[in-house]
Amino acid sequence: MSSLATSARPTPADLGPLYQDYAYGYPHKSAYRSFAAPLRLGDLWAGERKDRIFLYLHIPFCEMRCGFCNLFTAANPDDARTEHYLAALDRQIEAARDELGAVSPVQMAIGGGTPTLLGARALGRLLDRVATRLNGDPARVSAGIETSPKTATPETIALLAERGFDRISIGVQSFIEAETRAMGRPQDPAGVAQALDTIRAHRFGRLNIDLIYGAANQTPESLAHSIRRALDWAPEEMFLYPLYVRARTGLDRRASVEDEHRRTLYRTARDLLLAEGYEQVSMRAFRRPVAGGGGAADSEFSCQEDGVLGLGTGARSYTQAAHYSSRYAVTRRGVLDILDAFAASDEQAFRHAHHGIAMTPDEAMRRFVLKSLLHRDGLDAARFAALFGRTPEQAFAAFATLDAMGLTDTQAGTIRLTESGLEHSDAIPPLFYSDAVRALMRASRID
Repeated sequence: MSSLATSARPTPADLGPLYQDYAYGYPHKSAYRSFAAPLRLGDLWAGERKDRIFLYLHIPFCEMRCGFCNLFTAANPDDARTEHYLAALDRQIEAARDELGAVSPVQMAIGGGTPTLLGARALGRLLDRVATRLNGDPARVSAGIETSPKTATPETIALLAERGFDRISIGVQSFIEAETRAMGRPQDPAGVAQALDTIRAHRFGRLNIDLIYGAANQTPESLAHSIRRALDWAPEEMFLYPLYVRARTGLDRRASVEDEHRRTLYRTARDLLLAEGYEQVSMRAFRRPVAGGGGAADSEFSCQEDGVLGLGTGARSYTQAAHYSSRYAVTRRGVLDILDAFAASDEQAFRHAHHGIAMTPDEAMRRFVLKSLLHRDGLDAARFAALFGRTPEQAFAAFATLDAMGLTDTQAGTIRLTESGLEHSDAIPPLFYSDAVRALMRASRID
């Protein structure tokens, strides 16, 4: 990064590769380590507002592992493994309730993996448990869930609608069979259409369709075709993800896609969706405006300041004192070892955090910047100063650099990414990583 410090006229090219990493959380999970001694959940959550938490449950199972996927998931689990996992999740829910006391989530989500792989009956039992013990009832809390074309069955989708889920997200990636095959995710476009028809037969407030751009055989024209096909179902949201070829995934041995190819595809998708009336919320997220102005409604949860309670393997929890989770792996053997350890854990083990990272005021400040700046709402300079005792520019010289590059713009006390800044959203975050987190990430070894 020395060029940023010495260049008289910095340009975005000085940031390095355009696609470096997706910074959806900070510190990155590869910076997590085993705590010297387990941390009691009751102590970690003592200073948190229990009436403003985000509740997340992770179901680490899929019908297949896609070639691009490095998420914590196991493909084709047998019934016994699934049952053992859900039984352990019940124990973890009970332990969380006992440690945290009464909680009132303002938002909840079930992700994975593919939660709908469980089927309607098992999902129903899980939802009953969460509603009873953690007040996580989709009928009264803004709730979302992830699904896939193969698991969006009429029975399961009907259950989700009946229970009150207001957001459902389906990973389509592409409507062109040759492209999904190239991504290591073979699927039948007719099956995708049937799944979307099933979802649209119910009244979910928000349908999100995920697409991926950057497959080696993808062109601007073919990407535009997939977007227009998605628009046939008028999704309230669309997430467009650049293809990353990551270590230990099915695509790992294939050549990565060039930055310029992905940039061209990104601009094609962005321009098309903006022309269709969508608003850009972040580099990846686009939303249709709703009646009364603005995009699809957000809850009162603040991702910068409020706590996240994550349950299940692969789920991360965020408090002011520490971020914590289970261990993480990508290979099947590594994932299964972690799942077996989770299934064998008793309620006493679930009362403690064993793996994560302690949060210092400095790391909290860096997280606040990244969670604000990468979103269209931007960084509120006055709120930052109230929390951390200095202005963003005093805290980070990188803001002057980004401004000189034309990647940020400050108006009415809010620092926002420009159009070019949004395009560079995967190159900007490392400017705000601490040396300590960088060192932990470099030293990380993931199975």
